[in-house]
Amino acid sequence: MALETEMATYHRELPGLLDLANKFVLIHGDSVASTWESFEDAVQEGYRIFGLQPFLVKQIQAEEYVHSFTRDIRPLCQS
Repeated sequence: MALETEMATYHRELPGLLDLANKFVLIHGDSVASTWESFEDAVQEGYRIFGLQPFLVKQIQAEEYVHSFTRDIRPLCQS
């Protein structure tokens, strides 16, 4: 699975990152590279440092919110 190591690193480091909630963490392999105020800045830094190597940018949150829907939901039609 892609970014499996990075996700494990995020979950392992999350307790220490919670003081930075709502910021974005940049993770490569099993280490936290840095944190950023915006997703875009974190991604830009990820490409600058790691190039095309895999890295993860994730918002630091105490609770994960899952958004899902089923296929049989019909969009609201406007008449």
